[in-house]
Amino acid sequence: MRLRMEALIKEHQNRIVFALENIDGKRFERDEWDRPHGGGGISCVLQDGNVFEKAGVNVSVVYGELPRSAIEKMRADHKTFVDSNVEKLNFFAAGISLVLHPHNPMAPTVHLNYRYFETSDPRDPVNATGSAPQNWWFGGGTDLTPCYLFEEDAKHFHKTLKAACDKHDKDYYPKFKKWCDNYFTIPHRGESRGIGGIFFDDLDATTQPSAKNPQEDLFQFCVSGLESFLPSYLPIVKKRMNMPYLPQQKIWQQIRRGRYVEFNLINDRGTSFGLRTPGARIESILMSLPLTARWEYMHPVCGTGVEEPVEPADATTEKERELMDVLRKPREWA
Repeated sequence: MRLRMEALIKEHQNRIVFALENIDGKRFERDEWDRPHGGGGISCVLQDGNVFEKAGVNVSVVYGELPRSAIEKMRADHKTFVDSNVEKLNFFAAGISLVLHPHNPMAPTVHLNYRYFETSDPRDPVNATGSAPQNWWFGGGTDLTPCYLFEEDAKHFHKTLKAACDKHDKDYYPKFKKWCDNYFTIPHRGESRGIGGIFFDDLDATTQPSAKNPQEDLFQFCVSGLESFLPSYLPIVKKRMNMPYLPQQKIWQQIRRGRYVEFNLINDRGTSFGLRTPGARIESILMSLPLTARWEYMHPVCGTGVEEPVEPADATTEKERELMDVLRKPREWA
């Protein structure tokens, strides 16, 4: 599974980079790196492109030992997963992560991540080797973060993800859509980061009790998820990337990117895990941050997370308020 996951994420990194270069017209910078503590990765980043202000498509395959601070950010259920006496774990992790920030405020930001983990207790060398590691699980998903809401885009994105989920289990989409809405929330603002998608974590044999081969089933689900990405996003960005926009709409995009940064640095468990991993490559972990963002004091449309906005709506702010309504009360799209 380690080798198959590595091959899968590298294949889709190449596919996605190729497709995005065809849209943008500018090439990604390819940066191969080694991790001193074990493993390495490939970061493909495009900055100041024709369509994308910043775009990153990263893969990493890393292994070694994790301190407890990283273990506690690795899984949502770490309290039952990790013995209270364990201060470090052997681990293997392979994943692909991308974030795309277009120039045009009418074109949405998008995020994707699919990953596979294995861990074992270094005090238990028997279970740390062989074909049955002590623990393994999959996580991932993809979500859309527009600055202006186009309902047809939201429906297309979610329907494409639902079709990928339905190939494996009809319960996946509603379950993982709700998980996504709950996870990508900025608690101190009382709003979601975007209009969601799917998100799942900690999927292992215990979550697939009826499966004959749960690891294989979950791997194939990740395959379908990755294959659904380009069909879910490319039609949207092609439709929106050349739309006209006003200077104040560009400012609104910068404000919304500020909220994106807040979530990633304060609330995202993946970022926290990466920053607590010994020998972590900080540039790759923070690839998800936009090239530019803005924080205005007491913004009249966004509100503060404590007080509601008070500015009367006009033709521009009406569309901005429409987005905020969805961010405060997530909708069903598929």
